[in-house]
Amino acid sequence: MGSISQQLPAETTQEDLEALIKKLNADKGVHGILVQLPLPSHLNEERVLQLISIEKDVDGFSPINIGRLAQKGREPLFVPCTPHGCIYLLEKAGVKIEGANAVVLGRSNIVGMPAALLLIGKNATVTVCHSKTRDIASVVRQADILIAAIGKMEYVRGDWVKPGAAVIDVGINSKPDPTKKSGHRLVGDVNFDEVKEVAGFITPVPGGVGPMTIAMLMKNTYRAAEIQEP
Repeated sequence: MGSISQQLPAETTQEDLEALIKKLNADKGVHGILVQLPLPSHLNEERVLQLISIEKDVDGFSPINIGRLAQKGREPLFVPCTPHGCIYLLEKAGVKIEGANAVVLGRSNIVGMPAALLLIGKNATVTVCHSKTRDIASVVRQADILIAAIGKMEYVRGDWVKPGAAVIDVGINSKPDPTKKSGHRLVGDVNFDEVKEVAGFITPVPGGVGPMTIAMLMKNTYRAAEIQEP
C-alpha cells in the first residue's frame, strides 16, 4: 500500500488535467483519486470531479456521490472525509443527533453542505448559516449541535453557545502570536477559551477534526480497494 503524488504547475491546462485523471481511472493499481481543491480559476472543477471514477472517488465529491447523499433512502459509495469525521466524533462522544437542533456555520461544498446533509440523514433538524443569515448569534444559541466551518478566526463567542451543546470546530486560521517561534498559532472558527466553559463537548484546533479527516480518507481508500479488487 502506498500513495503517488502528481504535482502539476498552476498553469496546467484543462486537457492535461483531464488526461491525467483518465489515466489514473484506467490504472488498476490505483484505488483512490483525490484532487486538491480549490483548483486554479481557469480550470473547470465540476468537470474534473465528474471525470473521477465513482469507485475511486475517495474524497466523496463526485456529483453522483453527493447526489446520493442528498437523496433519502440512497447511500453514497463514499462520504466526504471532513463531514464524515465530524459525525463520527459526535457519535463516539455519545451525542444524540436524532431530534437535535443542529446548526452548520458555512455552506461550502467541501464541509458545510455535506455536513448538513449527513445531519439530516441522522434525523436532526438542521439550519445552515452563511454570510446572508440575519443575526447568526441568535440562531447559534438554539443549537444542540454546532459545526463551525465558516473560515472566520474565533468567530463563535462563548455567549453564543447553548449550555451543554456539542461544538465541532472545523476552522483552521493563523493567529499572530509573538510567543511562538513561527510568530503565529493555529486557531479555529470558535473562541475555544470562551466556548469550552459553556459547551458540553468541544473539539480543539489543531488536533480535533484534522486527524479524523485523515482517518476517514484512509477508511474510504480501504473500501475503494475492496470494491475494486476481484
